[in-house]
Amino acid sequence: MLSWKNVHPYFRDKKATKTSETKMNLDFRPSWMNAELDLFRDNITRFLDTEVMPDDAASRERGHVGHAIWRRAGELGLLCTDIPTEYGGGGGDFRHEALVDDEMSRRGLTGMATSVHSIVAHYFLNHGTPEQRAHYLPKLASGELIGAIAMSEPGAGSDLQGIRTRADRIVDGDSNGDADAYVINGAKTFITNGYLAGVILLVVKTDASQGARGTSIIIIDTQDCAGFTVGRVLDKIGMKAQDTAELFFDNVRVPATALLGGKEGQGFFQLMADLPYERLIIGVAATAAIEGALALTLAYTQERKAFGKTLFEFQNTRFKLAEIAAIAKAARAFTDRCVEELVAGKLDTATASMIKMWATEQQGKVMDECLQLFGGYGYMNEYPIARMFADARVQRIYGGSNEIMREVIARAL
Repeated sequence: MLSWKNVHPYFRDKKATKTSETKMNLDFRPSWMNAELDLFRDNITRFLDTEVMPDDAASRERGHVGHAIWRRAGELGLLCTDIPTEYGGGGGDFRHEALVDDEMSRRGLTGMATSVHSIVAHYFLNHGTPEQRAHYLPKLASGELIGAIAMSEPGAGSDLQGIRTRADRIVDGDSNGDADAYVINGAKTFITNGYLAGVILLVVKTDASQGARGTSIIIIDTQDCAGFTVGRVLDKIGMKAQDTAELFFDNVRVPATALLGGKEGQGFFQLMADLPYERLIIGVAATAAIEGALALTLAYTQERKAFGKTLFEFQNTRFKLAEIAAIAKAARAFTDRCVEELVAGKLDTATASMIKMWATEQQGKVMDECLQLFGGYGYMNEYPIARMFADARVQRIYGGSNEIMREVIARAL
């Protein structure tokens, strides 16, 4: 079986790599890289190759990576890299986050959903009260807490206005003696990090009569939370190492101070404000997966022989890989431009929706073509390309389905 260290410039000893001037540069180094980011990338790759990949098969079997690897990532400064240092974060910017997701995605590693973890951190940073930021952000940065955001429900996926989980305010107290609290009832599904999460940002209705304006986000501390239950770790067709779970809330009681930002009815605005960040992360992962799949397939076809010659010597193989290389180059250019715009504070929702939609569509096409070139071996889960093929499918669904992305883009035309 092919080893990652033999198939891609990122995973090889740079000193041992010689690239002919006549060969295309498939290093795909982002245009925004610098010396500091190169060093940071080295730390990421070392962590992934030595501590995450060796346990990946076991993680896929049990359906999660466990808490210890999250805490280890926190120790190494790989969590909340773009959160200010005053809150325990890395003090970097989105480029640091992009590198973490990039390196995991090109290796087909899905167990640590650091992207969702970072999105949770940004909700606290951008919308939380000073007390909420000071309490939760350091714990998220250290890996002491793993973050999840619970939006989707059995009857409401991309339609967030259709959620039914409710939080009823009790101001004067009741038989339980709470003077000011919320009582929460409902269910959520498809929740990334749901099994391991120590803190959940729960999207609820605080006033069902107000539509979107009646939506709020409640902070749930999962440890010793009476009435809170984690249901099944869902059996997905891909992303087997990632804990995606059902969550149930049966008269869960939390203090009124658990309201994100301290003001009701802000949930929908809070969700919409961070969409460019979330959608670009998905685009980054899609682009890196395309590049990783190209590297794997190029190496495989240059070694595998049929009818007395390598697969790469067949014109069909070369033409397919040429098309994939062009897609990879285009995706990298588009993604890098979006990263630069986000860092500069200029990435708009429509463009973020474009990169999410287009890159994930291309990811699906590329995985299908690459798996085909692996033949029967491509259908075997022991080969990374098989897992990357299955993992790619959900990219067009979460973060807002690609059908919703098209509607967002069309409205901006």
